[in-house]
Amino acid sequence: MENYRIYLTEEEIPTHYYNLRADMSKKPAPLLNPGTLQPMTAEELKGVFCEELVAQELDNDTRLFEIPEEVREYYKTYRPSPLIRAYNLEKKLGTPARIYYKFEGNNTSGSHKLNSAIAQAYYAKKQGLTGITTETGAGQWGTALSMASAYFGLDCKVFMVKGSYEQKPFRRDVMTTYGASVTPSPSDTTEVGRRILEAFPDTAGSLGCAISEAVEAAVTQEGYRYVLGSVLNQVLLHQSIIGLEAHKAFSKIGESPDIIIGCTGGGSNLGGLIAPFMGEKLRGEKDYRFIAAEPASCPSFTRGKYLYDFCDTGNVCPLAKMYTLGNGFMPAPNHAGGLRFHGMSTILSEIYDQGLMEARAYEQTDVFDAAVTFARAEGILPAPESSHAIRAAIDEAMLCKESGEEKTRYRIL
Repeated sequence: MENYRIYLTEEEIPTHYYNLRADMSKKPAPLLNPGTLQPMTAEELKGVFCEELVAQELDNDTRLFEIPEEVREYYKTYRPSPLIRAYNLEKKLGTPARIYYKFEGNNTSGSHKLNSAIAQAYYAKKQGLTGITTETGAGQWGTALSMASAYFGLDCKVFMVKGSYEQKPFRRDVMTTYGASVTPSPSDTTEVGRRILEAFPDTAGSLGCAISEAVEAAVTQEGYRYVLGSVLNQVLLHQSIIGLEAHKAFSKIGESPDIIIGCTGGGSNLGGLIAPFMGEKLRGEKDYRFIAAEPASCPSFTRGKYLYDFCDTGNVCPLAKMYTLGNGFMPAPNHAGGLRFHGMSTILSEIYDQGLMEARAYEQTDVFDAAVTFARAEGILPAPESSHAIRAAIDEAMLCKESGEEKTRYRIL
């Protein structure tokens, strides 16, 4: 078997993030001030986010952003990540499809989230801040940010969705090991948390609740700013390193994917993976199919509406035009805790609305069945979130088998 694992060298780690918005003829709708319903200005956002991140958030035209050298040095502890041909899965399925996956689990946080956590912590430290606050669902983002905060010497306060806080005690332990404080959300430590608990005393929480608490904690403490692990333009920008590496790895073996699949909750994983490929599609250079795989219990794309909505439950954040289930949506405490946000990235929402990407919602039992199939074939136990993409990839591979058409199928793990 050739090209089982396609590795890049340290020197081939991207030196710049790619801003997909620069190649979008119709840009994502701007964030709106909920009081004035006017586009948020940099000055308004700087009270919540780090200054450099605000600049990245609002920039629709700069195609490439240089990755700071200190951030690239940290990346070298676990990047570049391999592109892997799933030969054993192909054999088990009996499909002529060629299945590849980009493995982002070779760092202590266990996910792609560290790519943005490092960048955001770096900019916070560069600005001279004392600490940062955030929310986390299943705990991947909170884990990554606690690691990055420890590296740069920042205090880190994490509000974790209560359902996941109770289901995943070991995730909490990892975060506290890195020095973060972890609070189940909604909590009685913030005004907005107390309001939510009064209205819904038995709630398992939501990312919208946790975001509200994290923002309040940031704006009420001197020297703190809020950072988000998904949804925002800046986060998809940082995660473009996944797609850039994958694109370069494919070019090394003279391959090109036909279908690109990613799981999605808020959009950071999917947006980062597809960025350079979608850029080629937008520029008319190549064509690909893109599939977003989401949970049926929180189907923002497939059942949401495309309109302006609050990003949080407490109505303290700006309004974003996105596919949304409503900021009051309380998802069932499914196992894919990282895919439970009520809305979707404004970038991906605009792309989906233009018909440039497909979306599918999967039931948890079907997703777990795919995860077991993958684990037994490839020897890697995938996360519940990643398993949504695996489900979609297996379905596509079986369609390929039925048609007898040989195609490259690429999806994220």
